[in-house]
Amino acid sequence: MSVRLPTGAGVGFKPEHFDAMLADPGPLAFIEVHAENYMGAGGRPHAQLAALRERFALSVHGVGLSIGGEAALDKAHLARLRALLDRYRPESFSEHLAWSSHGNVFFNDLLPLPYTAETFARVADHVAEVQDVIGRRMLLENPATYVRFEESTLAEVDFLAAVVARTGCGLLLDVNNVFVSAVNHTTDARAYLAGFPLEAVEEIHLGGHDADRDETGAPLLIDAHGAPVAEPVWALFAEVIARTGPLPSLIEWDNDVPDWPTLRAEAERAAGTLAQPVRAAA
Repeated sequence: MSVRLPTGAGVGFKPEHFDAMLADPGPLAFIEVHAENYMGAGGRPHAQLAALRERFALSVHGVGLSIGGEAALDKAHLARLRALLDRYRPESFSEHLAWSSHGNVFFNDLLPLPYTAETFARVADHVAEVQDVIGRRMLLENPATYVRFEESTLAEVDFLAAVVARTGCGLLLDVNNVFVSAVNHTTDARAYLAGFPLEAVEEIHLGGHDADRDETGAPLLIDAHGAPVAEPVWALFAEVIARTGPLPSLIEWDNDVPDWPTLRAEAERAAGTLAQPVRAAA
């Protein structure tokens, strides 16, 4: 499926913004919704989404497939996802490089993976299965992580590039996740982005994080999606766009949701960055 999101700014849709978004859409080129919030048959959620779909391009973002889990993918969940995508025909579908279930236990977190040959084979098989079931290319999102695994034999960027090469999927680059992980592991976010397979990126996420300290007093960032995008993340975003040119770029704000003018202003700032000139290759 070759349809893609327009190269502009988007926001994650929240029901409290419905009327304001229709009356004053500002810079919005697209909206994004979490798949699991729309797997029911009808009601107000679907009525609102149907109305918005008439106005905006749509990205559907999954949080429940557990792509990295050891167990087989949930066939019933996949069937519900296929029905949702068939119903709204979004320009994009994405999921996380993470796991969130084990057996019959479902966690309210997106949990990290060791980057090994065994994990790669499992993730690649799961991505291929998802794409076969939904009949379209999916995007895989880089995670925000708080621990690393000694058994990892691949760098995260190499792992993602290998999944793309094996399955033909695309990538969703979450710039806030890059920054959060770099601070938590005392690594270089710019070095990570220098090795990231940007040619496979079809969407960017920007969100806020919370700052804390771990038990040793070291900085610990939490990917909380409850605050404005931080200045270092805006700077990294600008550097990426200078290299790639404009890409569909989403403001994620899922907790402590602000009023519409505040969220609209974040989208306007993203749109402004997307309008900047592309840097010539060295």
